[in-house]
Amino acid sequence: MLLSKLSSSLRSGRRYRVRPVASSGSPLLYKRDASFTSGSHKVPIMPERITLYASQICPYAHRVDITLKESGLEYKRFEIDLFAKPDWYASKINLASKVPAIAYGGPDVEPDSPSPESTKLAESYILQEFIADLVPKLLPSDPVARHKARFFVDTFSTKYTGPWGGALLRGEDPIAALLPAIEALQDLLPAEGYAVGEWSIADAAVTPHLARTMLVLKYDLGAYDEEPGKKLYEILTKDEKFARFRKYFDDVTSREAFKSTWDEELIRKGFYNHLKNHRSDRLAKLKESAAVST
Repeated sequence: MLLSKLSSSLRSGRRYRVRPVASSGSPLLYKRDASFTSGSHKVPIMPERITLYASQICPYAHRVDITLKESGLEYKRFEIDLFAKPDWYASKINLASKVPAIAYGGPDVEPDSPSPESTKLAESYILQEFIADLVPKLLPSDPVARHKARFFVDTFSTKYTGPWGGALLRGEDPIAALLPAIEALQDLLPAEGYAVGEWSIADAAVTPHLARTMLVLKYDLGAYDEEPGKKLYEILTKDEKFARFRKYFDDVTSREAFKSTWDEELIRKGFYNHLKNHRSDRLAKLKESAAVST
């Protein structure tokens, strides 16, 4: 087993932060930096190599990028163009051809020439928990708190992602889609701090989605009608009812692990290019349908 092999080979190490050391156009290698983590936790030295395959526009890949940053582990990062994936990606990394994915262990090779000796891992939240198995500080040690962290993520997955996708891509009412989900998440938050008090992978799981939602609303990029989108953005940014949500959002997006992996302009352009015709196409179909019915 990878984890049993790992546990037998680890030794105590200094606390580290990851920072990019590669030039533009090359795979990023994140090195350990002793200034990153705080508290009494120590990040063990880890001989097994980690290569993350991700895309900056993808919130699920962003989950794992943030988690690795917070972990202090050294890793390489390779950007996958979701609209022009390399021919080797599906066959050598992830048969589902999705990001994120991790190549774990094996020899030191270039990310675009992955070794068959490395173990290929996939699915964003499972990858987050895998990283937390390597660096336990990323999840609470208390079983009840761990349950709360997982329940927070499950609530987000069941109440948020589907309805918001309907508004974003199909033009469904964004207020009806999103406000109940935001309220449900807000109700689970403690009076202060993160999802379960201390920061955990539960926060990394939701932050990329929340950041992209607020970006889409801010720049009016979704398929939904313009006025409801503007109203929703005003509610979330000004209504006192959502003050706790705003504080939580500010807290999670102020962390260095988020800021160093967030390129607002790049993501804005990506969403614009992907969604620019969704609203006009939907309205054209509605107009055509109305003409036929009359």
